[in-house]
Amino acid sequence: MIASDALLTDLYQLTMLQGYYRHAMTETAVFEFFVRKLPKNRSFLVAAGLEQVLDFLENLRFSEAEIDWLSTTGHFKSDFIDYLAGLTFTGDVDAMPEGTVFFPNEPILRIIAPFPEAQLVESRVINLLHFQTLIASKAARSVLMAGDKLLVDFGFRRAHGAEAGVLAARASYLAGFSGTATVCAGREFGIPLYGTMAHSFVQAHDDESEAFLRFAEANPDNVVLLIDTYDTEAGAQKVVALAPKLQAAGIRIKGVRLDSGDLAEHAHNVRRILDDGGLRKVTIFASGGIDEYQLEAFRSRQAPIDGYGIGTYLDTSADAPYMDCAYKLQEYAGVPRRKRSEGKATWPGRKQVYRRFDLDGIMIGDTIAVDDEICDGKPLLQAVMQNGRQITGMQRPLERIRLETQDQLHTLPGKLKLLTREENYPVVISDALKHLAQRVDEGYS
Repeated sequence: MIASDALLTDLYQLTMLQGYYRHAMTETAVFEFFVRKLPKNRSFLVAAGLEQVLDFLENLRFSEAEIDWLSTTGHFKSDFIDYLAGLTFTGDVDAMPEGTVFFPNEPILRIIAPFPEAQLVESRVINLLHFQTLIASKAARSVLMAGDKLLVDFGFRRAHGAEAGVLAARASYLAGFSGTATVCAGREFGIPLYGTMAHSFVQAHDDESEAFLRFAEANPDNVVLLIDTYDTEAGAQKVVALAPKLQAAGIRIKGVRLDSGDLAEHAHNVRRILDDGGLRKVTIFASGGIDEYQLEAFRSRQAPIDGYGIGTYLDTSADAPYMDCAYKLQEYAGVPRRKRSEGKATWPGRKQVYRRFDLDGIMIGDTIAVDDEICDGKPLLQAVMQNGRQITGMQRPLERIRLETQDQLHTLPGKLKLLTREENYPVVISDALKHLAQRVDEGYS
């Protein structure tokens, strides 16, 4: 979606690379991406964005135009510019599969590559993983609250740019949404498309019933009518009156949409009007300021709503618009490394995450361990790229990822499915990793 990827980085990545190049610091480096802490009221996160990261790494190279532009900035020596002209990603990647539930300090991606390559990609890797993981994690909460209701991403118009809007559709579908209104996401990822009509279509007609009729005739296979432009209940009555005429023409009204006011109250009233008019199979779809908290409220009020369009609050992750995440050096030239900054210390070396389940398949605890350590549970990080190329057979269709994410959500303990954080999921650090950190610290002193 963005033509130039190599320049999607921070200046200091390139200035550091110039230092590495000057001093031949090209031995193998290991970086890991993780989240330091959960956003407020979150109990878990859902990994997403790996597919875009791997595509970025596999295709990483500076174009001739980018090289020409870099040479004009005055920041870089000519021999370093020549080095960048030939730079590609040749490393390995281990990662948790997309859709995996994870928790703070657990690495969800590890890059093992010559130092300049591993350093250069930091900014874009964080950019891709942070955003989709943020959206997928929020979308999963709506999925848990909605049960078997239809959920559609409606947020493109309020997303922070085109790429964000399209990737939000992907992340929400991965997390369990039914589809999106964003047409480009349908083309790019094969996500099912949903759409109804806008108030402007109704306003453009002198008569609301005429607007409904014309829309139905133009879209006979997708007749979902927006009925709250003027008076919601009156709009429902007009739908009942119009139904026999459409039926005679072989057109069935699929649903009505509510977009304003007290959606639960209107839904109860509209359901009664439709049922009394013999339209029991006509569904009610609601949109307008909806998020997981509203879904929980609708459920408590037993609102007869069959599906929801969720937009602004999802695509901007309005209640938690960022995560405290990081991509940190864990090893260089075979030596474990550790950041010890106050409040931002890291666990050194290559790591693996093991997950344990009870007899019913419910998650009961994770262990963060040294990579070659054997612990109880299922190891979560897998090799997905070697020598700069994605491993054949590791790519998964988005539909399969979506189904596997649902399996993940079913393994969550009950308290983690709530919208408030009642307790923290147990994540322990292995003794071997603690001892490694101690040895690294002693080496610094």
